[in-house]
Amino acid sequence: MATKVYIVYYSMYGHAEKLAQEILKGAASVEGIEAKLWQVPEILSEEILAKMSAPLKGDAPVITPDELTEADGFVFGFPTRFGMMPAQFKAFLDATGGLWKTQALAGKPAGIFYSTGSQGGGQETTALTAITQLVHHGMIFVPIGYTFGAGMFEMEKIKGGSPYGAGTFAGDGSKQPTELELEQAFHQGKYIATITKKLKVSA
Repeated sequence: MATKVYIVYYSMYGHAEKLAQEILKGAASVEGIEAKLWQVPEILSEEILAKMSAPLKGDAPVITPDELTEADGFVFGFPTRFGMMPAQFKAFLDATGGLWKTQALAGKPAGIFYSTGSQGGGQETTALTAITQLVHHGMIFVPIGYTFGAGMFEMEKIKGGSPYGAGTFAGDGSKQPTELELEQAFHQGKYIATITKKLKVSA
């Protein structure tokens, strides 16, 4: 039976979505892994999104809380809002109370990735504050540490991400994830998929 890894994200301007797509590729590259991309529901109206110049959402299906129970492992991703996950993702997690009550997600591994507007915009705090959600569900946080190797120490080019997980800098919105940031996202997907597979086999 395949090991299922769900990449669940929210993306307003597409930056987190691009990372999610690379994480999907990385996870799917591991033999025996069934990786799937999901997005959480939007809570803003189309009128408000239009005023914010937000593009149309991607093709990934919208996930429901109960569908989380189907997966063996996760990678959750989102842009930052004042150093924390945005309301859209928090609203989705707030709807998982039924799963929390039964601890249906306990023991499942999960990683985190993110997009921020600037270098001081929450590359670490966004992941750090999101860990509380995993803790209450009894989930296992899987950081990438420094497993990405030399790419973690890049100093000549702007690069998002940290030991907490893959990341990118959106700037004013026009900047797109760099090749190195996408490589780190691929690595995160592959890394978490490998750990998820090991945990499932040993269970």
